[in-house]
Amino acid sequence: MQKKCFALVTVVLFTINFLSAQQKVIPIYPGNAPGSENWNWDEGFSDHNAWKTNIVYNVSKPSLTVFTPDASVSNGTSVVICPGGGFFALSINNEGYDVANWLVKKGVTCFVLKYRLAHSIDNDPIKDFNESLTGQNKDLQQRQIASVPLALADGKAAIAYIRAHAIELNINPDKIGIIGFSAGGSVTASAIFNYTKENKPNFAAPIYAYFPKEMQGPVAEDAPPLFIAVASDDQLNLQSHSIDLYMKWNAAKKDAELHVYNQGGHGFGMRTQHTPSDTWIERFADWLQVQGFLTKSK
Repeated sequence: MQKKCFALVTVVLFTINFLSAQQKVIPIYPGNAPGSENWNWDEGFSDHNAWKTNIVYNVSKPSLTVFTPDASVSNGTSVVICPGGGFFALSINNEGYDVANWLVKKGVTCFVLKYRLAHSIDNDPIKDFNESLTGQNKDLQQRQIASVPLALADGKAAIAYIRAHAIELNINPDKIGIIGFSAGGSVTASAIFNYTKENKPNFAAPIYAYFPKEMQGPVAEDAPPLFIAVASDDQLNLQSHSIDLYMKWNAAKKDAELHVYNQGGHGFGMRTQHTPSDTWIERFADWLQVQGFLTKSK
């Protein structure tokens, strides 16, 4: 019996990995990404690390991994998903593929964004992030800071690419959103300021985002609606960033919804922790429904 169960688990895992490998991947720039033309290192992957989740690091060629809903439920809405990781890594499953696999069942076409990251020379991006966070290594800190504007640019470029290719991607160019977590929340929040007609998101969801007031700009007259979520016990103390964004939208009388969960910590993503934050994505779907983004395009 144990052997049969083991064999079944093996087949299931193989199938999941095979299907993941079949996802279409789209580069968001026609050639080398502007501003990092000389980056020539290979992308890395780790499934054994201090964060206990699958991560991608050393991204030099930004791309979109496409998750397409079944035609019977597809509603024309699409969303760029930006995993977090302190600009040194991407929590690619918990804040990327797992989010896409959940939303695609709601008829949403999902694009998981691998944006450019600071270079991790010794292939330990979590160690590099920790040292940059504490200021132990000034070189790492400067490398991280230099990567931020490139990552933010990739978020806007991703939206512009999807809108320009809306017909072939079978999505509605007026129903393109962006959601991101932590550093990916920075990419998301950046997209709601200083946008153009080509790269404006139709909705945005910064989740426990790093986005202090000094990174913010004025709220545009046609500002997109926001869904914001964070936990009260966020270990990086990013609660105020979420609240500030909400208050900014609220003061400008723009559409915004804020969820501050009593527990969940930083990086809850799609993890089941048996804390109030576990159901955030269900509330996000409720919000999308109210906004009309889960209604099938005509």
